[in-house]
Amino acid sequence: MIEDLTPSSSVAPLDLSRWRKLPLILIVVGVIVTGLVFFALGGNTDDRIRQFSYSYLLAYMFFLSIGLGGWFLSMVHHLFDASWSVPTRRFCEHLACLLGWPMLVLFLPIAIHAKKYIYEWMAKLEHPDHALAAKYPLFTVNGCIIAAVICFAIWWFFPWRLRYWSLQQDVTGKAECTFKMRVLSCMGIVLFALTLTLAAIMLIKALMYEWASTMFGVWYFAASVWTTLATVYIITMLMQRTTALRLVVRENTYYMLGSLLFAFTVFWAYISFAQYFIIWNANMPEETFWFVLREKGTWWFIGAIVIIFGHFFLPFLSLLRIDVKMKLTTMLPICLWAWFMHFIDLEFQIMPALPERAGGFLNVDLLMDVSCMMIIGGVLAIVFLKSVTSHPVYPLKDPRLAEAMGVYVPSSSEIHSAPQPAK
Repeated sequence: MIEDLTPSSSVAPLDLSRWRKLPLILIVVGVIVTGLVFFALGGNTDDRIRQFSYSYLLAYMFFLSIGLGGWFLSMVHHLFDASWSVPTRRFCEHLACLLGWPMLVLFLPIAIHAKKYIYEWMAKLEHPDHALAAKYPLFTVNGCIIAAVICFAIWWFFPWRLRYWSLQQDVTGKAECTFKMRVLSCMGIVLFALTLTLAAIMLIKALMYEWASTMFGVWYFAASVWTTLATVYIITMLMQRTTALRLVVRENTYYMLGSLLFAFTVFWAYISFAQYFIIWNANMPEETFWFVLREKGTWWFIGAIVIIFGHFFLPFLSLLRIDVKMKLTTMLPICLWAWFMHFIDLEFQIMPALPERAGGFLNVDLLMDVSCMMIIGGVLAIVFLKSVTSHPVYPLKDPRLAEAMGVYVPSSSEIHSAPQPAK
């Protein structure tokens, strides 16, 4: 195995106990910075609350994408009956379970501020324009409530049932557990596509309700899985270096994670370019205004330079070599860069809709965006770490575990057909 991924027996494993308080530190610092920036902002109280609401929405959609990506990777493991993903399956299950009550509780500030401070169209429901009337009945208060109930009910039930049967498999090892998880994944993959698209449309695209795009849900899907793959890579590396996954993680695990990260880099770029090209080619005002707004001020630099070269070309060229995907010294910066680029991409999608941020990216309000990331990230990290420490870090009786470890286990037919030694 690659030397910098698997510490030798003479190297002491990393001690992560010093980082146990990091989530709480992030929350405290995030609250302090948010308070300082809130009172330092100009304008009236409504303007400050509106800025906080947009910053909070950005952070929420960032971490929602990781939870959705974890759910997707969990289902893909069962749908394709993969062996390389066995060591990472439990991480993905924990990430997916964040979609339940943690994300529901964190959604409350968005629900409270939605009508007055975030979504302009909610104030026009009594006298809707053509663009809003064309989106009935989804773009109504009742439609939003129904969509939210559907999304959170599905996000709560399916990831938690997947993890339930996964933990049952650790105890019993019965084939029933495997079959249950496959059935849940078959049904869940369809509902995943539905709820992810609803979330992307109702929480981000609705900021500028006049805009029309049939590819926005696919863009959010590509960005979500891309960021989650980088997250899972880092978690796998850290857990292996603390000896928890030393026995099950092999070179192939990192290679497949890196290959998927490379594939979704290309897929995200294809979706983003296709959306832009189709809208540019059609040249319809109800579509082009979205990009025209994002060509003003420093947003043009973010969209034309930072996102194109930073989100696509840099990771694409970095991941071309096969051996790079298995080298910590290269992959760790790439994975951290993926987090940064996803944050910038969401800034580009969300913040130009706020009048105070329409002129540019670099602003004191950017500090509030980062502080809200620290708050939500810290809360979810506490829940995630509690799940990791409460359950085995990898599925103990997965039928593909031996294959994932590189151990060949002959089938019963091979054992019975093998020549018996002479007596």
